[in-house]
Amino acid sequence: MNPSTLFSWLQKRGAGVLLHPTSLPGDTGIGTFGEDAFNFIEFLRASGISYWQLCSLGATGYGDSPYQCFSAFAGNPYLIDLDSLIPHGFLKSNDLNDLRQLADDKVDYGRQYYLRWPVLRLAFKRFWSNGSSVSEYGNYDTFKKENAEWLYPFACFMALKGHFKAQSWVDWGSPYRSYEKAKDSDLVKKIEETIEAHLFFQYLFFGQWRQLKRFANQNGIQVIGDLPLYVSLDSADVWAQPELFKLDKMHRPTSVAGVPPDYFSSTGQLWGNPLYNWNYLKSNAYSWWMNRLRHNFKLYDIVRLDHFRGFESYWEVPFGSNDARKGKWTRGPGLNFFTQLKKQIPEAQLIAEDLGMITPRVRELLAKTGLPGMCVLQFAFEDNDANNLYLPHNVNANSVFYTGTHDNDTTWGWYRSVSKEVKHRVRQYLGVSGDDIAWDFVRASYATVSRIAVIPMQDLLNLGTNSRLNSPGRTFGNWQWRYTREALSNIQQSSTSHLKELGAIYGRIQAPPSIPKKKIPN
Repeated sequence: MNPSTLFSWLQKRGAGVLLHPTSLPGDTGIGTFGEDAFNFIEFLRASGISYWQLCSLGATGYGDSPYQCFSAFAGNPYLIDLDSLIPHGFLKSNDLNDLRQLADDKVDYGRQYYLRWPVLRLAFKRFWSNGSSVSEYGNYDTFKKENAEWLYPFACFMALKGHFKAQSWVDWGSPYRSYEKAKDSDLVKKIEETIEAHLFFQYLFFGQWRQLKRFANQNGIQVIGDLPLYVSLDSADVWAQPELFKLDKMHRPTSVAGVPPDYFSSTGQLWGNPLYNWNYLKSNAYSWWMNRLRHNFKLYDIVRLDHFRGFESYWEVPFGSNDARKGKWTRGPGLNFFTQLKKQIPEAQLIAEDLGMITPRVRELLAKTGLPGMCVLQFAFEDNDANNLYLPHNVNANSVFYTGTHDNDTTWGWYRSVSKEVKHRVRQYLGVSGDDIAWDFVRASYATVSRIAVIPMQDLLNLGTNSRLNSPGRTFGNWQWRYTREALSNIQQSSTSHLKELGAIYGRIQAPPSIPKKKIPN
């Protein structure tokens, strides 16, 4: 590692699995922080795997994407394990009857919305009548006090959003389009109980997540979590702190995020996220961003910075544009941001998502930070070029290697969709028949010099396109895939020893704790 770089944390070889918690098995229609999450961690340990990578854990809104959240700090209440609330008297088993009727192989977010929220509200009412904290989750009042800076504005935002029938805050009446005005309004006083409910949901989320992460760490598993570069316009962050963003006097965006036209889209991609006022952020040493990162390092051991190239320059599109063609490149905070980060959080362990339109300036910024970038094996065979940066012989050790990401098709789905020429290049390069392509990709990933190799759970299960988690550009039908308990049982019988063997062959087995840790009881 170049000693002049800012960060040089990634030194050991290891393997990881990419799985978002919503994809876990479970009895209430969506994966949660319950028993099946602990079973998944035990599978990782038994397989010699030392990293669990997941998508953002934020509270999702329209479209159910963990990359368009109501807050950069709050957790998703859908991930709360409801069964764990029964022993505390907050719920009774029959309260979950309707949720237990939902499918176990996919998430129906519409049904979740109508069935889960009433159960959560019922749990809050019983908690509120008791007035006692859950010892395993910590003291409720202490939790509120320690997280007050973001927690109360978020709870107020969510309560008002419920009052205004889920409308975006930009459509609320003028007294409520500003947190500073709304917090002292008569309306907010009238909905205090709803605000308290959202505080309670966050208490449950963070209490359960701490238990699960502790169990992972005790079993030698580090957690890699995603931090999206941008926040949603319809979020508590923009509503409560408009000065952080490029907004006009009416708190409407002056410009929004996207990417320019390219081979895949003649009109570009118009994401619509408000852009940061980087000059303002720089003037106070990026304090909001540093608080956000500190918060994320409480959630995760390692943070993946999504859309890293936006720190160097970003595509700025005038607000109100129909597409992204009229945008322009605007310089981001660059190395100054990461220099401040090193000063304020010197032990930060970050991964840079450096996929997509990467320029020499972006590569220079990545090199100066010293952060590991990403390599995706599916991208290695798009052309007949031995210099393709994603071919295993071209990658560098300070990187994280993937068969595919949450935005890609599964390896089987990808292989079936590509041309005969691409299939031939894959077989020729890897020296395989292609009959077991997912596991061919697993072995190739383990064999690279990249210090971390990460495999999506779908590839370990040998699944096709119908198990894809996300298709960028598609508004609906994403984030639904789940595996079943039977599927995990099958892979434990057929693949656990093989994964451990691959880890041993390619030096990816990290020393586990000397004594296996037991599950934390409910």
